[in-house]
Amino acid sequence: MKKAIIGKKVGMTQIFDEAGHVVPVTVIEAGPCVVVQKKTKDKEGYESVQLGFQDEPERKLSKPEKGHLEKAGVSLKKYLKEFRFEDCAALNVGDVLKADVFAAGDKVDVTGISKGKGYAGVIKRYGAQRTPTSHGGGPVHRHAGSMNSCSDPSRIYKGKIGAGHMGCEQVTVENLDIVKVDPELNMIVVRGAIPGPKGGLVYLKNTVKNVKAKGAAAGISSNPQKQSARVNPQKASARNR
Repeated sequence: MKKAIIGKKVGMTQIFDEAGHVVPVTVIEAGPCVVVQKKTKDKEGYESVQLGFQDEPERKLSKPEKGHLEKAGVSLKKYLKEFRFEDCAALNVGDVLKADVFAAGDKVDVTGISKGKGYAGVIKRYGAQRTPTSHGGGPVHRHAGSMNSCSDPSRIYKGKIGAGHMGCEQVTVENLDIVKVDPELNMIVVRGAIPGPKGGLVYLKNTVKNVKAKGAAAGISSNPQKQSARVNPQKASARNR
């Protein structure tokens, strides 16, 4: 991981690009984040950096949380998150990361907690099909129906779809474009939607996707069995005409 930051979802809006097209975007209040702890390979067995985000009153923190932050000599923070940067050695406790760690055009993965939908049935939760509505179907058209469990195994396997709590899960949206960065306002604007409600906590990281240049040619294959590698570029279907 090269870059990462903690932020808060502000909301969605739309902007116009240079061609005059409407672009739906999400505004994120990213940072400032302070380095609270630095882990090294000699002591912890791996290298990482713990970031703190959003000031918090002392009365809202437990004694262990307060002691951990006071030991680092930083202001009290509400959220802590650990990231494994490639250049952890370049960061020290007390350093501040702002929104300008990213730039317009970067590709990021955004992680957040999705909106809770309450208790939902199988149709809304998993997109299940209704039972037949004719020939005495009864008032159970939106129920789960038979689970097809017989004498063997005489039970329902774990993970079977069913009614239950929908949403309120960790979701990551990958490969989003950063449209605008304003370090003075601690603002990062990304193209598209991100998980969570307004005010929800989100984590921005470099995308794990292998992004290729748009329109890049695949190149000529070196496999002699492929048509593109043969001396005659004419297709076999055309030769047989």
